[in-house]
Amino acid sequence: MKAVTMVFGLVFVLMVLALALAWLSRLPRFNLSAIAVQGDVTHSNTVTLRANVAPRLTGNFFTVNLVQTRAVFESVPWVRRAVAQRQFPDRLKVVLQEHQAVAFWGPEGDTRLVNSFGEVFEANQAELEASDLPQLNGPAGLAPLVLQTYRLVSALFDKLDMQVERLELTGQGSWRARLESGAAIELGHGSPPEIESRTQRFVATLSQASSRYGRNLESADLRYSNGYALKLRGVTTLNPGDKDDKKVKR
Repeated sequence: MKAVTMVFGLVFVLMVLALALAWLSRLPRFNLSAIAVQGDVTHSNTVTLRANVAPRLTGNFFTVNLVQTRAVFESVPWVRRAVAQRQFPDRLKVVLQEHQAVAFWGPEGDTRLVNSFGEVFEANQAELEASDLPQLNGPAGLAPLVLQTYRLVSALFDKLDMQVERLELTGQGSWRARLESGAAIELGHGSPPEIESRTQRFVATLSQASSRYGRNLESADLRYSNGYALKLRGVTTLNPGDKDDKKVKR
């Protein structure tokens, strides 16, 4: 009997405490009065951010849903990730991580961007700090793969002071690049390491071929197992007046 009495007594005490806490949690003292926004706010004005987000939050210090709060902040353009915390007794602290745009994504003229993690997002391109970003394109869900390959290929062309302006992975799995000079490069099929190896072979000998003719690159086809074909501006083996340039195989 004594044990049963103790159990009932404990249950009663817990009920009283629960009711007391419920009553306290409803006091105006715990209504949210401020949201402190920290972290990356380059593209997000903190005053405007709070004004747009606060009306979408419900509850007080105890009842506000932190998962929902995070989702509301992450729905704001340029915000990649948000971490929300309570600060007793009536405040919220939100730390933001913004997208770092490294490329445009999709067909030319598309409004989407790619961040440094290879994630596609939408934002006002007028707010970009740099407007000379490369254009990447590929099937849905493969932006990380395209970005990885771009970084490998771009680093190789940088050695020749050539910039990769566009890189595309077609629906058939073929890679195509375009340089800032307008030269088109067919990179063929393969994984990023395979494309890197093929490009490295091309870059290592391109200077010899172009200096031999004193001409700039117009296009190249790297889809050969033991070499590549290239086209140089102004180099021709045709009769005068013909427009097609010569293809040189290495």
